[in-house]
Amino acid sequence: RKLGIRGSARERLLASAYELFQARGIRGVGIDAIIARAGVARMTFYRCFRSKNDLVLAFLDSREKRWSVGWLEDGVLRRAKDPRRRLLAIFDLYDEWFRQRDYEACSFMKVLFEDGPAGPYGKAAVRHLMSLRRFVERLAGQAGVGDVERFARSWSLLMHGAVIAALAGDKGAARGARKAGEALLLAARPASARSHSKAD
Repeated sequence: RKLGIRGSARERLLASAYELFQARGIRGVGIDAIIARAGVARMTFYRCFRSKNDLVLAFLDSREKRWSVGWLEDGVLRRAKDPRRRLLAIFDLYDEWFRQRDYEACSFMKVLFEDGPAGPYGKAAVRHLMSLRRFVERLAGQAGVGDVERFARSWSLLMHGAVIAALAGDKGAARGARKAGEALLLAARPASARSHSKAD
């Protein structure tokens, strides 16, 4: 989702960085390009951010607030009340996302691929991805899943795999991941619950 180049100088810089980082990568974009895109003076940039490093980290923080929380988490909570349905709703939202004409994949994953897990940006991206996993853990706990950590790890694999598959051109990847998620949820239910489900 592209952000409009509007608002305060800081907001314009963040929005400009977002669009340029998505198009060229964080390593391929210099401060001058961001300043020109935002339409601010160099001194204004340094009043808002001490360095490009700070801007990249602020971009990742902004992405989590706007995307992870503002779009994904809030969207999931609005779509369903049952925790299991909320878990599956993640893929319903992904399906809509993947089918957008300007689908651009996950910023955290792209930064991680570019910088590596040991790089300063990569480490930040990993932290943001872990926040997504903790959201899945909370839903899994509410759904009565026993080993929420193990479950969330498997669920995250479905989420990340679907993002990459969609970037490679498989726009139906979210629906496939949803079906796999249904099977994972069934297997994660307590034995008594599975027996009751079969009896129904």
